[in-house]
Amino acid sequence: MNEEDARVCTDISEHACKVVPGNFLLQIIAQFFTKLGDAIASPKTVLAWLFGALSVPGIFTAFLVPVRESGSLIPQLVIASYIRSQQLRKWAFVIGCILQGLAILAIAAMVLTLSGAAAGAAIIAALVVFSLARGLCSVASKDVMGKTIPKTRRGRLNGWSASLAGLATLGVGVVLWLGLGGDGGELSLFALLLLVAALLWFAAAFAYGMIEEEPGATAGGKNAISEAFARLRLLIDDVPFRRFVIARSLLLCSALTAPFIVILAHDNTGAAAAMLGLFVMADGLASLSSAPFWGRFSDTSSRQVMVYAGATAAAVGALLVAIVVLFPALAASPWLYPLFFFVLAIAHAGVRLGRKTYVVDMAGGNKRTDYVAVSNTVIGVVLLLAGSVGALTVIMPVTGVILVLSAMGFAGAWLSSRLPEVSG
Repeated sequence: MNEEDARVCTDISEHACKVVPGNFLLQIIAQFFTKLGDAIASPKTVLAWLFGALSVPGIFTAFLVPVRESGSLIPQLVIASYIRSQQLRKWAFVIGCILQGLAILAIAAMVLTLSGAAAGAAIIAALVVFSLARGLCSVASKDVMGKTIPKTRRGRLNGWSASLAGLATLGVGVVLWLGLGGDGGELSLFALLLLVAALLWFAAAFAYGMIEEEPGATAGGKNAISEAFARLRLLIDDVPFRRFVIARSLLLCSALTAPFIVILAHDNTGAAAAMLGLFVMADGLASLSSAPFWGRFSDTSSRQVMVYAGATAAAVGALLVAIVVLFPALAASPWLYPLFFFVLAIAHAGVRLGRKTYVVDMAGGNKRTDYVAVSNTVIGVVLLLAGSVGALTVIMPVTGVILVLSAMGFAGAWLSSRLPEVSG
């Protein structure tokens, strides 16, 4: 990535340009460690299985994904005010990693000592701490990336780290596919896996602390709440940013469709538990194979990545529903759903990389931090609301819910096509 061309160093200082290779590698290492930890402690797979093994009531299981995702997004307006007051913002990421590691250590201890509702409540509480710390890392990482990595290399950084994490997720999927802990009798093994995940976050904190970051401006580091509400005016005053937030909200279909494909597989094959490892492997393989492509594409046009990936995610849902409805014999095939899940995961990787690169490239300095914080906070609220789309299964079949999400995706792709270009 260290090309001999001074023009590569756009949107960063001359000193930062000289240390790009080292900072690039350190950020890839840190992101790889955190993403591998995420794969090991995934609420959609490992934690959900743990809840079953610990006989945790279903009400707690339903909160796993919303708490993990929204808890890291909604408070980011306030978190951003703290980060803006710091001249070196990498330490916010370091603190976030340490807190995440401690939260996962606590969950590992709970696995060995608690069960039932007590385990569910305690693990959800630890997950809240984990999620808030994750939000700290999210804002800090994008701001540090904007200060240390040139504009035409940020998509590549996200792409390679996501690809390496995909390889790790693939390995986790193999473990699940082999059935380790699947019968609930291997809690000590799960505790060991969580211990490894915690150590990965500590390692990420160490690597990130070695990044050479120039002191940044601290303007705007005032009262957190008042500053947070003031920055919400960006949604009114900044038209391109408002359109980006709306498009990103609609493109949540790429994330929300995945669990409904699993539900559809269960309804039509009755083998969802046995297929769990296949779904996880499909997710990891998708990131491994597609993330570098999406990363390079994002450096060329992150807007087009959002368009193509969003449209693909929407088309996957619509086509799967068509096959299930029109060809009942194919609907019973256990391999149909992991295949579509794989394509959806490729599209989701594109949506994530495209919107991450787009929001970092939209603005510089503290405005970048504001964009990330406002968009993530709004998306956290939207995610909670959009997550309630699952309630539609009371009045319509799962296929109908998938079609609703696909319509969202097509609308998001169309709106993304109308955003201004910011890459390059």
